[in-house]
Amino acid sequence: MTERNLTRYAWLSIAAAVTTIAMKSSAFLLTGSVGLLSDALESVVNLVAAMVALVALRLAARPPDEEHHFGYGKAEYFSAGVEGVMILAAAGAVIASAIPRFLHPRALEQVGIGLVVSGAAALVNLGVALVLRRAGREHRSITLTADARHLLTDVWTTGGVVIGVGLVGVTGWQRLDPIVAILVGVNIVVAGFALLRHSGSGLMDSSLPADDVVAIENVLDRYRADGVEFHALRTRAAGAHRFVSMHVLVPGDWTVTRGHEFVARVEADIAAELPLTSVATHLEPVGDPISYEDIELFPPGRTDVR
Repeated sequence: MTERNLTRYAWLSIAAAVTTIAMKSSAFLLTGSVGLLSDALESVVNLVAAMVALVALRLAARPPDEEHHFGYGKAEYFSAGVEGVMILAAAGAVIASAIPRFLHPRALEQVGIGLVVSGAAALVNLGVALVLRRAGREHRSITLTADARHLLTDVWTTGGVVIGVGLVGVTGWQRLDPIVAILVGVNIVVAGFALLRHSGSGLMDSSLPADDVVAIENVLDRYRADGVEFHALRTRAAGAHRFVSMHVLVPGDWTVTRGHEFVARVEADIAAELPLTSVATHLEPVGDPISYEDIELFPPGRTDVR
């Protein structure tokens, strides 16, 4: 999918954020509920996060160049990290706004209308979140996936706030409103740390998911015959792109041409199994002791590693 088609999802998220900010702010003004105010503050964070996602998607779509040989895919991890930080900031604002209201409770007004407006905003976020989640999975975009998770968190947040404010209207217990807001803030903190952990894992070049590694091993198993071996398999991802490297050990009497044709088939099969995968192979002779001494990334005795 082209950059333009991917960024349209970010524009969709921006439109949803602007819409829900207006709706939730109206609900807060109608009721005076600090819980609904906290919900509106999270939508402001949604807007900032969607704008960051738009920039990240445009940057990640750039092709490799002389300064970035592996492309710009990791820009998406920065986007997810920024979104995680913004979520934590929203949680802090929610809790900070709830504590004074807990200490000095205040009666709510026009609860029914406020809850209807807030519930409609939740439906907007739910629809957009499902679209983004499907697109994120289809195109392996951590940015869209993170945005979808954030919006789904917002949906659960709104649901909790609506229930809490509704109970305040039924029971008259005014402190329930800020209590719900604080619980919402804690839930947002959990979501924020999850995004930060996922972002950090990608920036630290964690290996591909287990399912992807199994798919690679299944391809290699088809070639583990005729004296061919594989070792030093290493994987990582940069946004939607996968990177795989390995050593391929073939009989020593093979010609360079035969060895080259063999590894080309292996690389093509892995790329066919896992789209957007770059495969790098290192050809070695089976049985040569040196072939088994360079399995580690930095073999013992290296003096050029700092």
